[in-house]
Amino acid sequence: MVYYQKMTPEGYKQIEDEIAALKADRPRRVQNLKEARALGDLSENTEYSTAKRELRHLDSRVRYLNKQLKYAEVIETVNDGKVNLGKQVEIRYEDDQEVEEYRIVGRMEEAEAVGDGKLPFDSPLGHALMKHKAGDRVTVEAPMGDYEVTILSVK
Repeated sequence: MVYYQKMTPEGYKQIEDEIAALKADRPRRVQNLKEARALGDLSENTEYSTAKRELRHLDSRVRYLNKQLKYAEVIETVNDGKVNLGKQVEIRYEDDQEVEEYRIVGRMEEAEAVGDGKLPFDSPLGHALMKHKAGDRVTVEAPMGDYEVTILSVK
């Protein structure tokens, strides 16, 4: 069974852009490798080892990102008032009355921008919020203990 990664259209585009940037950088890395190889003895040539490792890392990253796109399930946002992937949600934590705003994203998007107000849909908080509407009070089952939040708005 194939497992598809849910992501927003923006997340898909971010991965495409990163692949394009890596592919554009590849000729420079290949040239660095050629120049390092021309320096002579490869067994003690740190420039060659470094250039070879950097090129392998770049190629590996491109393969990984291409696989993410191959198994991506792009979720379009629907204006139904419910929390879902791609939606902006404002919540209030009931224990301290703190208000936060998050954008619900896929796992790959969250990894790229931790702390940018993005919340993965499969995190404890994201999972608890999914499919609820503004005004709903939900209990979040988290590893450090349960807590409650109220959904103030969904855009």
